[in-house]
Amino acid sequence: MSVRPKKHLGQHFLTDQGIAQDIAASLSGTGYSQVLEIGPGMGVLTQYLLQKSFTTHVVEIDTESVAYLTAHLPKLENRIIEGDFLKLQLSDYFADQVAIIGNFPYNISSQILFRVIEQRALVPEFAGMFQKEVAERICEKPGSKAYGILSVLTQAFYETEYLFNVSRFVFDPPPKVASGVIRLVRKKEQQLPCDTALFFRVVKTAFQQRRKTLRNSLKSLGLSSNLKEDSIFDERPERLSVSDFVQLTQKIADDSLPTQ
Repeated sequence: MSVRPKKHLGQHFLTDQGIAQDIAASLSGTGYSQVLEIGPGMGVLTQYLLQKSFTTHVVEIDTESVAYLTAHLPKLENRIIEGDFLKLQLSDYFADQVAIIGNFPYNISSQILFRVIEQRALVPEFAGMFQKEVAERICEKPGSKAYGILSVLTQAFYETEYLFNVSRFVFDPPPKVASGVIRLVRKKEQQLPCDTALFFRVVKTAFQQRRKTLRNSLKSLGLSSNLKEDSIFDERPERLSVSDFVQLTQKIADDSLPTQ
């Protein structure tokens, strides 16, 4: 019995055991005792996670994969969540810290990352495989064309590390692109010193017109003429670090306060 990769689920099953071991080894196991793997497929990564000291759970949307895992990995008994991670509320299943890992479907990998960021209070560590271009973008530093929304919003809450490249020829079926494995470790300070919802809005709005200066790209936020004279608005968004965006958000929040 095997599982047929399904295009509509973005499934590309990893076939290289060595790479599966390396991904499993990317988790430190520090600060948590439970791990959740997203989209285990036929369990090539799962089998190595089950050898670790932490308790492994999986979430799988494909009923065929769930049947396969149930039959072939008895250690997973009562630890298979059948469903969509994007709709999963971690607190419904985990009372304490849980690391996230996986060979993520490329069509929803950014959405998975954003769900992790939303639920970061429960996720101290996150590791796994992305399309190489996306993995690089997540870890990129200011000043690069690859630096963008994913970079800023992830690095606001996590330390990022690009671990290694993965050839497209170690999958069934091979994807059209190369892959990269990254690790994120949550920062000690989980709260930003500014309005988090406004921070997200400022970052996303700024990068929607990344070639323009902030003075032009943030017009929709209704900034006062006085605020727009600040020199930070001469910059393009790719030049700003996370702390710069925090300061920018604070200035915009102050600007919108009613005058006495």
